[in-house]
Amino acid sequence: MEWIGLLNYALFMGIFIGIYALLALGLNIQWGFAGLFNAGIAGFFAVGAYTSAILTSAPADGRIGGYDLPFVIGWIAAMVAAAAIAWPIGKICLRFRSDYLAIATIGVAEIIRLVIKSEETLTNSARGIAGLPRPFGEWPYVESQAAFLVLVAAIVLVVYLLVERQFNSPWGRMMRAIRDNELAARAMGKDVEYRRLEAFIFGAAIMGLGGALFAHFNRSITPEAIDPMVATFLVWIMLILGGSGNNRGAILGAAVVWTIWSVSEIATDQLPHEYAVKAKYIRLFLIGLLLQLVLRFRSEGLLPEPLRGDQGNSGIDRERSVQS
Repeated sequence: MEWIGLLNYALFMGIFIGIYALLALGLNIQWGFAGLFNAGIAGFFAVGAYTSAILTSAPADGRIGGYDLPFVIGWIAAMVAAAAIAWPIGKICLRFRSDYLAIATIGVAEIIRLVIKSEETLTNSARGIAGLPRPFGEWPYVESQAAFLVLVAAIVLVVYLLVERQFNSPWGRMMRAIRDNELAARAMGKDVEYRRLEAFIFGAAIMGLGGALFAHFNRSITPEAIDPMVATFLVWIMLILGGSGNNRGAILGAAVVWTIWSVSEIATDQLPHEYAVKAKYIRLFLIGLLLQLVLRFRSEGLLPEPLRGDQGNSGIDRERSVQS
C-alpha cells in the first residue's frame, strides 16, 4: 500500500535527521561554544562508524576484528575512539588560527578516509564491513524502523540535555568568553588551550556516536559513506542555518536541511534518466540558495544564540561583526 511506503520513508528520514542532529550538536560544541573551525567532521564520523563495526561484526578471515560484541559496547567504544583520535589532533592543530585549523582538520579527515579505503586487514578496504547487528533488526520492517527511530530520538534527547546543561553551566559561560575575547579570558587566568581541547574532544565523541548509529542503521559501512560533502559540509550548513551557539537551532537545522536534501532527491528521481542525473545538482543549488538567503536576511540563523546577562553584549557584537 502507498501509505506504508510513505510511512517507511518518513521513518527513514526521521532516523537520518536524528543522526545528523548528533553531528550538528557535536559541531556546535566545537564552533558554537569554542569557536573552533573543524572542517574534518567526516574523519571523526568514520572513526566512530568503523570502530563500532570492527567490534560488533562477525569474525571474518583476513580481517582484524569481528569480535561479535553487543552494539551498545560498539557505540561506547566509538565515542571513546573518536575522542582518543581528537586528543592528538587537538594538541597539534588547536594552536593554529581558525583558517589554518580548518585546513589542518580537512587534511586529517582525508588521511583517515584514505587509510580506511586502502587498509585491508582492519577496515576491509573499499569493500567495507557488512553484516553489522542492528537494534530491533529481527522485528518486522516497519516496526523495526519505528523502534530504531525511537532509540535515536532518545539518544538525541539525552545528548541535547547534557550539552544544554554544559551550555548553561560555568563551563559554557567560560567557553563563550574564550570564544568572544581570548585575551580577556587569558587575563582572567583561564587555560585557553586546555579548555579548547576539552570542547574539541567532547564534540568529536558525539560525532563518533553519530557515525556508529549510521553504520548500524545501514548494517554496513563503506568508504563511500565518508563523502566530505554529506559528512562535513552538509553538517556545517545545518548548524549555520539553524543557529550557531543554539542547541535547538542545531537540531532544527538538521531537520530542515535533511528534509530539503531528501525531498529534492525524490523530485529529481521522477525525471527521465538523462535529466535525472543532471537534476541532482539542483539539490546542491537549493541547499546553497537556502544558506545564502539565511546569511543575507538572518545571519544569526533561524534560532539565534540566546543572550544571557553579560553575555548579551558580546553576542550582539558578534552578530554585528557578521552583518558588517
